[in-house]
Amino acid sequence: MAAQCVTKVELTVSCENLLDTDIGSKSDPLCVLLMSSSDSQWYEAGRTEKVQNCLSPKFAHKFVIDYYFEIVQKLKFGIYDIDNKTIDLNDDDFLGELESTLGQVVSSKKLTRPLVLKNKKPAGKGTITISAEEIKDNRVVKFEVEARKLDNKDFFGKSDPYLELYRQTETGWQLAHRTE
Repeated sequence: MAAQCVTKVELTVSCENLLDTDIGSKSDPLCVLLMSSSDSQWYEAGRTEKVQNCLSPKFAHKFVIDYYFEIVQKLKFGIYDIDNKTIDLNDDDFLGELESTLGQVVSSKKLTRPLVLKNKKPAGKGTITISAEEIKDNRVVKFEVEARKLDNKDFFGKSDPYLELYRQTETGWQLAHRTE
């Protein structure tokens, strides 16, 4: 009976209008997901990739979480400007956060809220959007993609092309994967 009260959900995160804390370029944001344990302690559940020089990132990394229908699961999404290679976030610029419950995110399917700073004041005009989708199909698809003779878009040196794959969901098109 208990197995019927849980399902896996996939959370996709994107942001708009983040604070720009870098000089000479734009912030390099990353999203960290914290969850509250039964004793109300926050622990890190995962991180997205860092998106270089972007104030409106669409993170390719998804968070996959067990959703327990009868339990309040507190979530905190923290956005940081990553400017070094250390794993510690204390030496990175904090761009804002959103505290919510998994139930609120799942019931909204697509939740957009303003980001707030640690003092609960608005983080500029920054917003975060979290899309939730129940995982029903776990089939794997393999693609082999090649590109040739791409235009050189950099003034000096060579371009750094990458490929983004999107999939259509109930809430619209979502970034599914970004290559290196």
